[in-house]
Amino acid sequence: MSLASTRPFAGFEWMLALRYLRPHRGEGFVSVITMFSLLGILTGVATLIVVMSVFNGFHEELLGKILGSSGHAAILRSDGSTIQNYDAMASRIAKVAGVTSVLALVEGQVLASSPRNSSGALVRGMSEKDLALLPDINNKDLKTALGNFPNIDPQPTFNGLEKAAGVIIGEGMARRHQLVLGANFNLIAPDGPDTPVGNIPHSRSFPVVGIFKAGMSEIDDNVIFLPIGEAKDFFATENGATSLQVMVQEPDKVQGQVAAILAAAGPDILVQTWQARNLAFFNALAVERNVVTVVLSLVVLVAALNIISGLYMMVKDKGSNIAILRTMGATSSTIMRVFFLVGAIIGTVGTLSGLVIGVLICWNAENIRKLVQWISGVDPFNPEFYYLAQLPARINYTQTFAVVLFALLLSYVATLYPAWKASKLDPVEGLRSA
Repeated sequence: MSLASTRPFAGFEWMLALRYLRPHRGEGFVSVITMFSLLGILTGVATLIVVMSVFNGFHEELLGKILGSSGHAAILRSDGSTIQNYDAMASRIAKVAGVTSVLALVEGQVLASSPRNSSGALVRGMSEKDLALLPDINNKDLKTALGNFPNIDPQPTFNGLEKAAGVIIGEGMARRHQLVLGANFNLIAPDGPDTPVGNIPHSRSFPVVGIFKAGMSEIDDNVIFLPIGEAKDFFATENGATSLQVMVQEPDKVQGQVAAILAAAGPDILVQTWQARNLAFFNALAVERNVVTVVLSLVVLVAALNIISGLYMMVKDKGSNIAILRTMGATSSTIMRVFFLVGAIIGTVGTLSGLVIGVLICWNAENIRKLVQWISGVDPFNPEFYYLAQLPARINYTQTFAVVLFALLLSYVATLYPAWKASKLDPVEGLRSA
C-alpha cells in the first residue's frame, strides 16, 4: 500500500507524529520549544481552573456566611424607629409563600471592654430559640460550659452570679480580649438614659456563656449575641425591635417576594434584600473574577502561540524528511495531518495534564495552604484580610469543561498554519537543502 492511499489519520501518520515528538540528536532547541509549549498549556489550564474554583469558593462561602448571619431580607421602619408589635408583624410575614422564618432583632453598637482590651462591637439581641436556628452559630465549633446550646436568658445561678443574662461572643473577640467561658464582659452603649447633666453612656457586665466560630472574621471578631429582652432594656428600645430578619426558601429569588412581604408587613416599612445590602461587594468580586479569568486566558493563548513557533521550527528542521516522504508518495494532505497531529498531541497532553493538576490542587487547597504556612511560618490566607478562616475551592464542572474546550480549540487552531506550511514545502527545495 502506497503512502498516497493511506486513510486520514492512519497509523502511519500517528507513528510519524510521535516520532517527531521524540527528541533526537541535534534537535535540542526544537525539543525545548516543544516542552515549553506543553508546559505553557499545562500551567495555563491548571492556573485557570484553580483560580476560578477559588473565586467560586469565595462567592459561595461569603454568601453562605452573610445569609447565615444576616438573613435573606431585613424589615425596617422607614423612619428609623423601632418596630412595635413585631410579633404580630412577624406572624403575618411568616404566612407569605416561600418564607420559612422571621426573626426579631434588637441591634446596636457598643464598646466592648475587658481587663485586656477594648474594641467596638455589634450587639444582636435575639431570643434563645431564634439564635439556636442559626447554623453559623449553633454548630460543632460552639463552645459552652455545659456542652450543649447555652441558655443566654437570665438564670438563677451562673458561676455564682444571681439572675445573670449571658452573652455569646465570637472566637476572634474571645482571643482579642483573652476571655474564657464564665469570664465577665463589660458592654458600654453610647446612648444611655437622659439625666439632668445630659445623656450618659450605659454600662453593664455580662458573663460569657458561649464562644462560637462562624468561620468569617467579620462575624467572629465583631458580633455579640445577647437575649432580646436584655437588649431591649440595654438599648432602651421601648419594647420594640430594630429589625426583623426574613428567611426564604430560595434566596436568589427573594427580590420577587418583596411586594408580598411589604403587603403583609404594613405601611411605613422598608425591605432590604441581601442583594441590595451587599451589591457593591459581590459586584466587585464578580468584576475581579472576570478580569483575572481574562488575564489568565492570555496565558493559554501565549502557550498556543508557542506551539506555532515550535512547529514552525520543526518544519524547517524536518525539510529533508518531508521531501523524502513526498517523493515516496505522501500527499500534501498527509504531511499536513502529520504536523497537525504533532501540535494536537502537545495541546491535548498539556490540557489534560493541566486539568488533572488543577483539580488535584482544588481538592487539596486547604492542605496546601497549611503546608505553605508550616514551611514559611506565615499564613498566606490571613482571615483578617480575606474574611474566611479557610481557603475555599469549589469546582464548577461547566466552567472547567469550558476551560478545557478553550485550551484544546486554541491548541488545534495554532497547529493549522505550521501544518499547512509543511504541506506546501517543495520536495526539490527540501532535498537541495538537506
